[in-house]
Amino acid sequence: MHKTPDFTAPVFFREPAAALAQVQRIYRDNVAFLRAAMRDFVNGQDFSSVRVRACYPFVRLHTHSVSHQGAAPQSRLSYGFVAGPGRFETTLTRPDLYDGYLLKQFELLLANHGGELEVGTSTQPIPIHFSFSEHDHVEGSLSAPRRALMRDVFDLPDLAAMDDGIANGTHEPRPGEAQPLALFTAPRVDYSLQRLRHYTGTAPEWFQNFVLFTNYQFYIDEFIRLGHAEMANPASEYTAFVEPGNVVTRRVGLPPEAGDELGAQPPRLPQMPAYHLMRADRSGITMVNIGVGPANAKTITDHIAVLRPHAWLMIGHCAGLRSTQQLGDYVLAHAYVREDHVLDEELPLWVPIPALAEIQLALEAAVADVTGVAAHELKRIMRTGTVASTDNRNWELLPDNKPQRRFSQSRAVALDMESATIAANGFRFRVPYGTLLCVSDKPLHGEIKLPGMANHFYRERVDQHLRIGIRAVELLRQGGVGQLHSRKLRSFAEVAFQ
Repeated sequence: MHKTPDFTAPVFFREPAAALAQVQRIYRDNVAFLRAAMRDFVNGQDFSSVRVRACYPFVRLHTHSVSHQGAAPQSRLSYGFVAGPGRFETTLTRPDLYDGYLLKQFELLLANHGGELEVGTSTQPIPIHFSFSEHDHVEGSLSAPRRALMRDVFDLPDLAAMDDGIANGTHEPRPGEAQPLALFTAPRVDYSLQRLRHYTGTAPEWFQNFVLFTNYQFYIDEFIRLGHAEMANPASEYTAFVEPGNVVTRRVGLPPEAGDELGAQPPRLPQMPAYHLMRADRSGITMVNIGVGPANAKTITDHIAVLRPHAWLMIGHCAGLRSTQQLGDYVLAHAYVREDHVLDEELPLWVPIPALAEIQLALEAAVADVTGVAAHELKRIMRTGTVASTDNRNWELLPDNKPQRRFSQSRAVALDMESATIAANGFRFRVPYGTLLCVSDKPLHGEIKLPGMANHFYRERVDQHLRIGIRAVELLRQGGVGQLHSRKLRSFAEVAFQ
C-alpha cells in the first residue's frame, strides 16, 4: 500500500509570483508529509505493509512558436527562453533557497514567450534523506535493522535520476518526454546541496553569488582576517561573515538572526572549508580552500554549480615556466592546457575553453587598481598567457623531459593543478570563470620553494593577491549580471534557466 500526500492537480499561472507560491506550497506540503512519516517510523510505528512516497513539484512551459513574444531588452540575455516550440519542464527543490532565482526565471519565460506556466506535482520521488532539515539527524537514533528497513518504506537517493546528461549536452529525451528547462533536476540539486555541507562545513544558504577558489591556506587566513575586520566596520557593505560549522558573525550593530546560535566550530576542518562574506542581496563573496589537485577542483565545482553563481575565480599559486618571470609575478590565464584528466569523459579535450572578456577585463583592472601600476606598465608584473594544469604533482621528475616539451609547444607560461579544471567545469556548467595566479616557484630554472623563502613570499604577496580577487568581484558586480552570462557558454539548443 502506498501512503502519499493529498494530490495537488496542475494549475496554470500568468503571474510569476503566483507560480512560485504554488511551487513553494507543493514542496512544503510534500516535505512536511515525509518528515511526519519519518518521525512515526523512528518512534516505532508499524510500516511493514506501507510504502511512503512524496514527489517534487514541477514547472512546465508549452510553446508553439520559435520567435520570442516579449520586449527586446529581455532577448539580449543569453537565457530565459527556449529554443523552439514544444513542451519544456523541470522538477524543482528548495524553493525557499532558490526563491529569487526561480522568480527571475519565471519572469523571463513569461516575458519572452507569453502564455502560462503550468505548476504541479511530478512523479519524481523526494528521497527521504533530502527531506531532512539542516539540523535533523533523526536517522542516527535508529537501530541497524530499523535503518535497513528504511529502503523498504521510503524512497532513497536514486543515482539514475541525478546524472549530468543535460549539462554535458548528451541528454536525449525519450519519446513523449518533455525537453528540459534547467541544467539540473531536483534530485541532482538536492544531492549537491548535501555534498556541499559535507565538503565545506557550511550550509548552502550561506553561499554567495561570487566564489573565489584558492589552493593555499594562507589566502584563507587573510580572508578570515578581512572578514572579521569588515564585521567590525559599521559602514561595511557586508552584513555577516560565516565560517565552517555555520559560525556566524554579524556586522556590528546588526542583531543576531534565528539559527545563528546553532553554529559551532567543528573539531576539525572539513575537506574543503568555505567562508562567506555576505551581502543582503547574496552578491557577496564565498571563498573555498580546495587544497591541491584537480579531483578536489572538480568535486567542489560539480556541487557549487547547482547554486547558479554569477562567477567563480581561481586565485592561487603556480609554477612560472618562463625565464623572464619573477617570483611574485601574476599570470592572467587566457587559455588552458588540460592535462588534469578528471573531466575527459564529461568534456572532451577537443572542446576549447575560451577566455571570457568580462572576467579578463575585471581581473586586469583589479591588478592595476590594487598594485597602483598603470595599465600600460602591467606587463612588468603580470603575464597574460596559457596556463597548463596537470594531475601529476611531480611532473618535473618524469624522464626525457616530455611534459616540458608539451608545455613549451603549448606556449604555457604557468603550471598548476586546478585552474584548467575550474575553468572547464565553469564552461561545462555555464558559470563564468577566470584565473589569476601568482608565481611562487620556477622549477625549470632552479628556483624552488624553500621554507624561509616561501614564508617571506607568502607574507608579502597573499594580502595583495586576495585584495585583487575581491576588487575583481566588485568590478564584476558593478558591471551587471546580464553581461556576465555570455552566449559563449550557451549551446545551440540551450535550456531556458540561467
